[in-house]
Amino acid sequence: MTTAVSKRMRSAYDGVDRRKAYTVPEAVAVLQQAPKPKFDETVDLAVTLDIDPKQTEQAVRGTVVLPHGTGKARRVIVFAKGEAAKAAQAAGAEVVGGEELIQRVAGGWLEFDVAVATPDLMKELAKLGKLLGPRGLMPSPKAGTVTMNVGQAIKEITLGKVEFKMDKQGDLHLAVGKRSFPAGHLTANIEAFLEALWRVRPAAVKGPYVKAISLSSTMGPGIRLDLSGVRQAVAA
Repeated sequence: MTTAVSKRMRSAYDGVDRRKAYTVPEAVAVLQQAPKPKFDETVDLAVTLDIDPKQTEQAVRGTVVLPHGTGKARRVIVFAKGEAAKAAQAAGAEVVGGEELIQRVAGGWLEFDVAVATPDLMKELAKLGKLLGPRGLMPSPKAGTVTMNVGQAIKEITLGKVEFKMDKQGDLHLAVGKRSFPAGHLTANIEAFLEALWRVRPAAVKGPYVKAISLSSTMGPGIRLDLSGVRQAVAA
């Protein structure tokens, strides 16, 4: 078993030219040509930002609707009452509720991937900040998950809207699909994210902004992207 995995990994690494920076379509092709494991790998982008993560005015955070989704079904709950709750149920939210749902989550129930809330419940939701915040589950106006238009928010999430933000080291990671996606779908998702990344470039950042970007699958090597080609594609 171990030998077979080693051979597969060795073959995958042999297929990547470490001296080369690839265009997005080239990188997707190399990734998909590598030997496959027994499961459908997630495809990730890793971005090293050329910023000072200690400076709040250089914080990088945004959202993007991946045109072909992430390949993962996302469980959406909604904190809402009245007509907004009815709209959330009609839009397909898995669980909808007000104070009773807040108490349920406070008690440790976390069987969801995205939480949406109406503004009137955010004061009550503040008590969940320490529980949901570190897990990336706290509704946020910047992510579009605090809104009265909960139906539209659920629709966008279902279509592939995801949030991205840098970590404490100034790096950023995002899942952009599954290896089984058609190459064109992966390419479109990656390009949509890169456009969104450059769109939220902080005004305080005066340098190159991005140091490096690599594409990889769950069990595969990193494939370095050509930053000059990325910038040209984003500017087009």
